[in-house]
Amino acid sequence: MHTSTADAHPDPRSGNMDTTRYTQQFEPRTSMSLYIDSASHLHHDQEKNLVLTCPHCLTVSHITPVAVPHFEDLQLYRPNQVGLVYMCDACHSPIFLRFTVRAYGSSRIELSPQFTEVERARERFNFTYVSEDVERVFREALNCYTHGAFNAFASMSRRTMQAMFADLGEAGRLRLFDELNAVRDLADIQPDIFAKMKSVLFGAELDPTSPVPLLDGYEAGILLEVAKDLVYEAYVRKGKLQQAILVRRFFLDETGTDVTPLSSAG
Repeated sequence: MHTSTADAHPDPRSGNMDTTRYTQQFEPRTSMSLYIDSASHLHHDQEKNLVLTCPHCLTVSHITPVAVPHFEDLQLYRPNQVGLVYMCDACHSPIFLRFTVRAYGSSRIELSPQFTEVERARERFNFTYVSEDVERVFREALNCYTHGAFNAFASMSRRTMQAMFADLGEAGRLRLFDELNAVRDLADIQPDIFAKMKSVLFGAELDPTSPVPLLDGYEAGILLEVAKDLVYEAYVRKGKLQQAILVRRFFLDETGTDVTPLSSAG
Protein backbone atom coordinates (compact mmCIF):
# COMPACT_ATOMS: atom_id res chain seq x y z
CA MET A 1 0.00 0.00 0.00
CA HIS A 2 1.24 3.45 -0.84
CA THR A 3 2.11 5.76 2.02
CA SER A 4 3.28 9.33 1.74
CA THR A 5 6.86 10.23 2.55
CA ALA A 6 9.00 13.27 2.05
CA ASP A 7 10.46 11.74 -1.12
CA ALA A 8 7.35 10.21 -2.65
CA HIS A 9 4.12 11.56 -4.05
CA PRO A 10 0.89 10.43 -2.34
CA ASP A 11 -1.56 8.29 -4.25
CA PRO A 12 -4.85 10.18 -4.85
CA ARG A 13 -6.68 6.95 -3.99
CA SER A 14 -5.15 6.99 -0.52
CA GLY A 15 -6.21 8.82 2.60
CA ASN A 16 -4.85 9.39 6.06
CA MET A 17 -6.57 8.79 9.37
CA ASP A 18 -4.62 11.71 10.83
CA THR A 19 -6.60 14.28 8.87
CA THR A 20 -9.41 16.11 10.59
CA ARG A 21 -11.35 17.37 7.59
CA TYR A 22 -10.92 15.67 4.21
CA THR A 23 -9.14 12.35 3.97
CA GLN A 24 -8.11 13.30 0.44
CA GLN A 25 -5.70 15.78 2.01
CA PHE A 26 -2.27 14.39 2.79
CA GLU A 27 -0.96 15.53 6.14
CA PRO A 28 2.33 14.49 7.76
CA ARG A 29 2.01 11.30 9.75
CA THR A 30 1.67 11.81 13.49
CA SER A 31 1.61 9.41 16.42
CA MET A 32 -1.84 7.96 16.87
CA SER A 33 -3.65 4.78 17.83
CA LEU A 34 -5.44 2.58 15.30
CA TYR A 35 -5.78 -1.11 16.11
CA ILE A 36 -8.06 -4.14 16.35
CA ASP A 37 -8.19 -5.72 19.81
CA SER A 38 -8.59 -9.39 20.73
CA ALA A 39 -12.38 -8.95 20.87
CA SER A 40 -12.36 -7.82 17.21
CA HIS A 41 -13.18 -4.24 18.12
CA LEU A 42 -11.65 -1.36 16.19
CA HIS A 43 -10.01 1.35 18.28
CA HIS A 44 -9.28 4.67 16.64
CA ASP A 45 -8.64 7.83 18.62
CA GLN A 46 -9.54 10.06 15.64
CA GLU A 47 -12.73 8.25 14.67
CA LYS A 48 -14.97 11.28 15.20
CA ASN A 49 -12.88 13.28 12.72
CA LEU A 50 -12.88 10.75 9.88
CA VAL A 51 -14.47 12.43 6.85
CA LEU A 52 -14.32 11.67 3.14
CA THR A 53 -16.30 12.06 -0.08
CA CYS A 54 -18.85 9.26 -0.29
CA PRO A 55 -18.60 7.41 -3.65
CA HIS A 56 -22.37 6.88 -3.62
CA CYS A 57 -23.99 10.19 -2.64
CA LEU A 58 -20.88 12.30 -3.42
CA THR A 59 -21.32 14.14 -0.12
CA VAL A 60 -18.37 15.04 2.08
CA SER A 61 -19.49 13.11 5.13
CA HIS A 62 -18.34 11.48 8.34
CA ILE A 63 -18.08 7.69 8.12
CA THR A 64 -18.66 5.11 10.86
CA PRO A 65 -17.05 1.64 11.08
CA VAL A 66 -19.63 -1.16 10.79
CA ALA A 67 -17.65 -4.32 9.94
CA VAL A 68 -14.23 -5.40 11.23
CA PRO A 69 -12.44 -8.71 10.45
CA HIS A 70 -12.27 -11.28 13.25
CA PHE A 71 -9.12 -11.01 15.33
CA GLU A 72 -8.65 -14.80 15.27
CA ASP A 73 -8.83 -14.94 11.48
CA LEU A 74 -6.29 -12.17 11.11
CA GLN A 75 -3.92 -13.85 13.55
CA LEU A 76 -4.30 -17.13 11.66
CA TYR A 77 -3.74 -15.83 8.13
CA ARG A 78 -1.72 -12.69 8.94
CA PRO A 79 -2.47 -10.70 5.77
CA ASN A 80 -0.36 -7.66 4.99
CA GLN A 81 -3.50 -5.61 4.36
CA VAL A 82 -6.89 -5.55 6.08
CA GLY A 83 -10.24 -4.41 4.71
CA LEU A 84 -12.76 -2.54 6.86
CA VAL A 85 -16.33 -1.55 6.03
CA TYR A 86 -17.58 1.89 7.00
CA MET A 87 -21.00 3.49 6.63
CA CYS A 88 -21.59 6.92 5.15
CA ASP A 89 -23.46 8.93 7.77
CA ALA A 90 -25.23 10.90 5.01
CA CYS A 91 -26.68 8.11 2.83
CA HIS A 92 -25.90 5.00 4.95
CA SER A 93 -24.16 3.26 2.04
CA PRO A 94 -21.15 0.98 2.66
CA ILE A 95 -17.65 2.34 2.05
CA PHE A 96 -14.71 -0.05 1.82
CA LEU A 97 -11.26 1.00 3.00
CA ARG A 98 -8.04 -1.02 2.91
CA PHE A 99 -5.32 -0.61 5.56
CA THR A 100 -1.77 -1.88 5.85
CA VAL A 101 -0.97 -3.90 8.97
CA ARG A 102 1.88 -2.42 10.98
CA ALA A 103 2.32 -5.20 13.53
CA TYR A 104 0.69 -8.34 14.90
CA GLY A 105 0.68 -8.49 18.69
CA SER A 106 -0.70 -11.06 21.09
CA SER A 107 -3.66 -8.87 22.06
CA ARG A 108 -3.90 -6.27 19.29
CA ILE A 109 -3.22 -5.75 15.60
CA GLU A 110 -1.78 -2.34 14.76
CA LEU A 111 -2.93 -0.70 11.52
CA SER A 112 -1.37 2.13 9.55
CA PRO A 113 -3.38 5.38 9.51
CA GLN A 114 -2.98 5.52 5.72
CA PHE A 115 -5.73 3.77 3.80
CA THR A 116 -6.84 3.12 0.24
CA GLU A 117 -10.38 3.82 -0.89
CA VAL A 118 -11.45 0.66 -2.71
CA GLU A 119 -14.25 2.56 -4.43
CA ARG A 120 -13.62 6.23 -5.05
CA ALA A 121 -16.19 8.94 -5.71
CA ARG A 122 -16.56 9.44 -9.45
CA GLU A 123 -15.10 12.59 -10.92
CA ARG A 124 -17.75 15.13 -11.89
CA PHE A 125 -17.78 17.81 -14.56
CA ASN A 126 -20.37 20.17 -16.04
CA PHE A 127 -20.77 19.09 -19.67
CA THR A 128 -23.65 21.46 -20.47
CA TYR A 129 -21.75 23.48 -23.06
CA VAL A 130 -19.20 20.87 -24.16
CA SER A 131 -19.38 19.51 -27.71
CA GLU A 132 -20.60 15.93 -28.06
CA ASP A 133 -17.32 14.51 -29.41
CA VAL A 134 -15.28 16.10 -26.63
CA GLU A 135 -17.77 15.06 -23.97
CA ARG A 136 -17.64 11.42 -25.07
CA VAL A 137 -13.87 11.04 -24.70
CA PHE A 138 -13.52 13.24 -21.63
CA ARG A 139 -16.21 11.28 -19.76
CA GLU A 140 -14.22 8.14 -20.45
CA ALA A 141 -11.05 9.87 -19.28
CA LEU A 142 -12.72 10.79 -15.98
CA ASN A 143 -13.93 7.20 -15.55
CA CYS A 144 -10.37 5.95 -16.06
CA TYR A 145 -9.13 8.28 -13.34
CA THR A 146 -11.91 7.30 -10.95
CA HIS A 147 -10.91 3.64 -11.25
CA GLY A 148 -7.22 4.35 -10.76
CA ALA A 149 -6.23 3.59 -14.37
CA PHE A 150 -3.93 6.58 -14.49
CA ASN A 151 -2.11 5.79 -17.72
CA ALA A 152 -5.38 5.02 -19.48
CA PHE A 153 -6.53 8.38 -18.15
CA ALA A 154 -3.46 10.02 -19.71
CA SER A 155 -4.21 8.39 -23.07
CA MET A 156 -7.84 9.53 -22.96
CA SER A 157 -6.73 13.02 -21.93
CA ARG A 158 -4.65 13.20 -25.11
CA ARG A 159 -7.66 12.07 -27.13
CA THR A 160 -9.74 14.72 -25.39
CA MET A 161 -7.30 17.41 -26.47
CA GLN A 162 -7.27 16.05 -30.03
CA ALA A 163 -11.07 16.21 -30.11
CA MET A 164 -10.91 19.79 -28.84
CA PHE A 165 -8.33 20.76 -31.48
CA ALA A 166 -10.58 19.33 -34.19
CA ASP A 167 -13.60 21.19 -32.81
CA LEU A 168 -11.97 24.54 -32.04
CA GLY A 169 -9.57 24.78 -34.98
CA GLU A 170 -6.07 26.23 -35.10
CA ALA A 171 -6.99 29.38 -33.21
CA GLY A 172 -8.53 27.29 -30.45
CA ARG A 173 -5.46 25.07 -30.25
CA LEU A 174 -3.22 28.11 -29.78
CA ARG A 175 -5.52 29.45 -27.07
CA LEU A 176 -5.37 26.11 -25.25
CA PHE A 177 -1.59 26.13 -25.44
CA ASP A 178 -1.50 29.64 -23.96
CA GLU A 179 -3.96 28.56 -21.27
CA LEU A 180 -1.75 25.58 -20.37
CA ASN A 181 1.22 27.90 -19.88
CA ALA A 182 -0.93 30.22 -17.77
CA VAL A 183 -2.00 27.29 -15.58
CA ARG A 184 1.65 26.33 -15.09
CA ASP A 185 2.46 29.78 -13.76
CA LEU A 186 -0.74 30.06 -11.74
CA ALA A 187 -0.39 26.69 -10.00
CA ASP A 188 3.43 26.74 -9.87
CA ILE A 189 3.64 23.24 -11.37
CA GLN A 190 7.04 21.59 -11.13
CA PRO A 191 8.97 21.70 -14.44
CA ASP A 192 9.33 17.92 -14.79
CA ILE A 193 5.61 17.34 -14.17
CA PHE A 194 4.65 20.16 -16.53
CA ALA A 195 6.85 18.64 -19.24
CA LYS A 196 4.98 15.35 -18.88
CA MET A 197 1.60 17.07 -19.02
CA LYS A 198 2.59 19.05 -22.08
CA SER A 199 3.71 15.83 -23.75
CA VAL A 200 0.43 14.10 -22.84
CA LEU A 201 -1.80 16.91 -24.07
CA PHE A 202 0.15 18.36 -27.00
CA GLY A 203 2.76 15.72 -27.83
CA ALA A 204 0.82 14.20 -30.72
CA GLU A 205 0.48 17.64 -32.32
CA LEU A 206 4.25 18.08 -32.37
CA ASP A 207 5.05 14.47 -33.26
CA PRO A 208 2.28 12.01 -34.25
CA THR A 209 4.47 9.09 -33.11
CA SER A 210 5.10 10.60 -29.68
CA PRO A 211 4.25 8.03 -26.96
CA VAL A 212 2.10 8.99 -24.00
CA PRO A 213 4.33 9.35 -20.90
CA LEU A 214 3.66 7.07 -17.95
CA LEU A 215 2.15 8.86 -14.95
CA ASP A 216 1.97 8.00 -11.28
CA GLY A 217 -1.06 8.83 -9.16
CA TYR A 218 0.22 12.23 -8.08
CA GLU A 219 1.03 13.32 -11.63
CA ALA A 220 -2.33 12.03 -12.86
CA GLY A 221 -4.08 14.06 -10.17
CA ILE A 222 -2.41 17.24 -11.40
CA LEU A 223 -3.21 16.36 -15.02
CA LEU A 224 -6.84 15.84 -14.01
CA GLU A 225 -7.18 19.35 -12.63
CA VAL A 226 -5.37 20.88 -15.60
CA ALA A 227 -7.51 18.99 -18.13
CA LYS A 228 -10.68 20.06 -16.31
CA ASP A 229 -9.51 23.66 -16.39
CA LEU A 230 -8.75 23.55 -20.11
CA VAL A 231 -12.12 22.04 -21.00
CA TYR A 232 -13.89 24.50 -18.71
CA GLU A 233 -12.15 27.51 -20.21
CA ALA A 234 -12.76 26.36 -23.78
CA TYR A 235 -16.44 25.48 -23.42
CA VAL A 236 -18.16 25.99 -20.07
CA ARG A 237 -16.92 29.48 -19.29
CA LYS A 238 -17.62 30.63 -22.85
CA GLY A 239 -21.06 29.02 -22.86
CA LYS A 240 -22.05 30.52 -19.52
CA LEU A 241 -20.90 33.97 -20.59
CA GLN A 242 -22.76 33.78 -23.90
CA GLN A 243 -25.89 32.54 -22.12
CA ALA A 244 -25.72 35.37 -19.59
CA ILE A 245 -25.38 37.95 -22.38
CA LEU A 246 -28.36 36.46 -24.23
CA VAL A 247 -30.47 36.63 -21.08
CA ARG A 248 -29.47 40.25 -20.50
CA ARG A 249 -30.28 41.11 -24.09
CA PHE A 250 -33.66 39.38 -23.86
CA PHE A 251 -34.71 41.33 -20.78
CA LEU A 252 -33.49 44.58 -22.29
CA ASP A 253 -35.52 43.90 -25.43
CA GLU A 254 -38.57 43.02 -23.34
CA THR A 255 -38.18 46.20 -21.31
CA GLY A 256 -37.75 48.27 -24.44
CA THR A 257 -41.03 47.06 -25.96
CA ASP A 258 -43.01 47.69 -22.79
CA VAL A 259 -41.77 51.20 -21.99
CA THR A 260 -43.22 54.17 -23.89
CA PRO A 261 -40.46 56.35 -25.38
CA LEU A 262 -40.16 59.73 -23.67
CA SER A 263 -40.33 61.59 -26.99
CA SER A 264 -43.85 60.33 -27.66
CA ALA A 265 -45.22 60.86 -24.18
CA GLY A 266 -47.84 63.60 -23.73
